[in-house]
Amino acid sequence: MPPPAPANDESHQLLLNELDIANLHKPFRNPHWKPSQRRNKNLKQIISESARKEASVLATQANSGATTPGASFPGSTNGAQTPAEGSDRTPNLAQAAQSLSTLVLEKNARAGHLSGPAVTYTNIESAPSLNPAHQRHYCDITGLSGPYTDPKTRLRYHNKEIFGVIRSLAQGVPESYLEARGAHTILK
Repeated sequence: MPPPAPANDESHQLLLNELDIANLHKPFRNPHWKPSQRRNKNLKQIISESARKEASVLATQANSGATTPGASFPGSTNGAQTPAEGSDRTPNLAQAAQSLSTLVLEKNARAGHLSGPAVTYTNIESAPSLNPAHQRHYCDITGLSGPYTDPKTRLRYHNKEIFGVIRSLAQGVPESYLEARGAHTILK
């Protein structure tokens, strides 16, 4: 095949430039548009950030005993004067602020331990609701909502097909289902 002529190359290049989609004028794009500076975080990032913050608070609470002034604090008095008055050194405001913040953290931690575990969205430790209106009943066979109870076996069921299955169970099987739910009766 013979090499293309130079005039043919130029016309070919002009055709390519004309058909190039990147070279086209795009009136729909605003030349002054900039992407948003706000960074959206996904759930995993939010939870890990929260766990880091929670861990750092726990670490400062654990180490706060070392910085909190106690009875062995040098310059401690009998209450007649403050350590700043009796000592010949000047008070360090940063250290005093840190001591105050650790005291507040310790007081809040002590108050939190009396009432039970702290409830956050990463640590939900609460007792189940004892209100009968909030308790949902589930089918012992399928796990679907179980609005009906068989009076003979006391198993909950979803519909009439499951009722037929419950009535066809062998002796002793309904007790194992009740035991799994925690509603079985133990005779002594």
